[in-house]
Amino acid sequence: MPLDSADPVAAAHQSLARLEAEIRKVYIGQDQLVRGVLLGLLARGNLLLEGAPGLGKTLLVRVLAEALHLRFSRIQFTPDLMPADITGGPTLLTNAAGGTELRFRPGPVFAHIVLADEVNRGTPKTQSALLEAMQEQAVTIAGERHALEAPFLVIATQNPIEMEGTYPLPEAQLDRFLFKLDVPFPDSATLQRIGLQTTSGPPATVQPVLHRDELLALQDLVRQLVVAPHIAEYAAAMVLATHPDQPGAPEAVRRFVRYGASPRAMQALLLAGRAQALMEGREQVSVADLRAIARPVLGHRVFLRFEAELEGQRQSDIVDAVLKATA
Repeated sequence: MPLDSADPVAAAHQSLARLEAEIRKVYIGQDQLVRGVLLGLLARGNLLLEGAPGLGKTLLVRVLAEALHLRFSRIQFTPDLMPADITGGPTLLTNAAGGTELRFRPGPVFAHIVLADEVNRGTPKTQSALLEAMQEQAVTIAGERHALEAPFLVIATQNPIEMEGTYPLPEAQLDRFLFKLDVPFPDSATLQRIGLQTTSGPPATVQPVLHRDELLALQDLVRQLVVAPHIAEYAAAMVLATHPDQPGAPEAVRRFVRYGASPRAMQALLLAGRAQALMEGREQVSVADLRAIARPVLGHRVFLRFEAELEGQRQSDIVDAVLKATA
């Protein structure tokens, strides 16, 4: 069913179901993670995946790019990676006359889906090279602005910050991510499926089920879904409840939060809420949609005091308190 049919929401729902099914031919388990990545794709939001090495984060991003027939690049962050290794830059090349001239050489950020693998192993200077690309869909090199072709999505992975050799992401960069998604260790049944499927017979392959124009149409459709005034009011109440100086802030926020979520969190709630509604085949965003995506939207945008660590409070606990306060 094409998206310009009489019921574009139903057509989009079917297309997304086919995309998810194609991904699951290769990627086993992690239902919440797969759903979160698809929501971020629809909402045109960058994603941060956190989990220990070996849990399939890179595989998921590669499979997603193959199922969408998009250009994919992978940047392995290391302490010696430089900003120019990401963005590219002027390079001396031989011209037709046999001489040399300075030309721009695009870096790996010039792709549709960019995997920033183990992003917190890069230095803060290198991490910041992604900021403009993530926010503006462009990079500026030697005073010249280079636009990045849509769709453009950065999916960064990071190891837990307590691991050796990592640099915590600065608050400004964290705020650029629509979602922060945790990648848990699989259970016994999933481990068995992974082992059997990947060690017997030829590996499963992924076929393109959506193309660039179809994806762009889906992303445009997301922004057309209806957000009623009371839904926007509810989203604003959730964001305000993360600020300790607001009257409606719960006790946990007043005690343990240093800074609450920024206005980008409001934008992220409404965009991700629209994407969640479309995934469910609905034209209007509900309160349940906002509550379903509140943890990955708000968790990394809440910055805690030192007292929170002493008392074992995590960002997810704060978001749970916000959800309870805005029930």
